[in-house]
Amino acid sequence: MSTAQHLAVIDLLRSREFPAEHGRSECGSEGPGYHIAELLTSDTFWEDDGSRRDTVEEQYEAERDGLTVLLGDRWGPPQRFSLASLFERTMDAALGAVDEDEAEEIPEPWAQLSSSVPDLHLWHVDSRWIALGVAQWDKELPFQLLAVVTEIDPP
Repeated sequence: MSTAQHLAVIDLLRSREFPAEHGRSECGSEGPGYHIAELLTSDTFWEDDGSRRDTVEEQYEAERDGLTVLLGDRWGPPQRFSLASLFERTMDAALGAVDEDEAEEIPEPWAQLSSSVPDLHLWHVDSRWIALGVAQWDKELPFQLLAVVTEIDPP
């Protein structure tokens, strides 16, 4: 997919209504209050010694950074939003490290993103959040360049 196609997908998701139920779309996943587009997906790294993985990670970060420049021309510089502490809070609740009464419910799409995306480039435009991030669920699994459109504030 080209940069122009990435921008077209982001614009489409910005104009699209949010679904009532969680599910898949032609672009990725979606649910009440959010859309997540999988703009690019790499191959897996099962047979890799680590060198190809590092190169692909750099390429995906460069793709994200290139889109960030173009979106920054529209909406100004993004916020850099780390999801590390959000991931910790999600894991504490999942593993029972906090009492059920004190467990924080992390809303989607933020809980899903925190488990695979270390940080986001984030804008708030027309009462919606637009984010770009590079996801990887595990070192052998593919990288994904994600675009997120949500009306749900970051926790």
